[in-house]
Amino acid sequence: MHVVLGLLGALVTVFYLLDRLGVDIGGLNPFYWYRRHSFAKKFSADPIYSIEDPIHVAALLIIGTAKLDGDITAEQKRVAQEQFELNFSVDSRGSSELFGSAAHLLAAPQLIDSQLTTLADRSRSRFSADQANSMVEMMTKVASAGEGPTEIQKEFIEGIRSRIVPAEKHQGTWS
Repeated sequence: MHVVLGLLGALVTVFYLLDRLGVDIGGLNPFYWYRRHSFAKKFSADPIYSIEDPIHVAALLIIGTAKLDGDITAEQKRVAQEQFELNFSVDSRGSSELFGSAAHLLAAPQLIDSQLTTLADRSRSRFSADQANSMVEMMTKVASAGEGPTEIQKEFIEGIRSRIVPAEKHQGTWS
């Protein structure tokens, strides 16, 4: 027992001296390390993947469909905001904020397809059958605004339609 106490005393003395010399020994604490690791993982992750609300996920998918070919036209923006007001039961300010936040999160056009398919796979269970059908209809209407949907948009919409099939049926629509 006296040997164990001597070893523990020596260990405490070494840690105390290291601390006095300015060496950071806080990384040896497993709770501190886990907290730092989880914060760094959360901070460096893409913010799109932290969205959990089905309305915001649907807004990202709808705006992403419009942005697949490049910039969003004024007609697509108008149709998207109208669809948000009609289907999500928000006012014009809310639809404008929803559009703005979705467009901001989808700033890198070269990553839109991969980001949104991953997002659709992650949030598959959050949509009911009615919500999934409503979202696909809104995606089609926004893509059809102006010149009509392109082949890339049609393929993307069909891919999302095949991914967003709920495992169980929920009651109700968006509101």
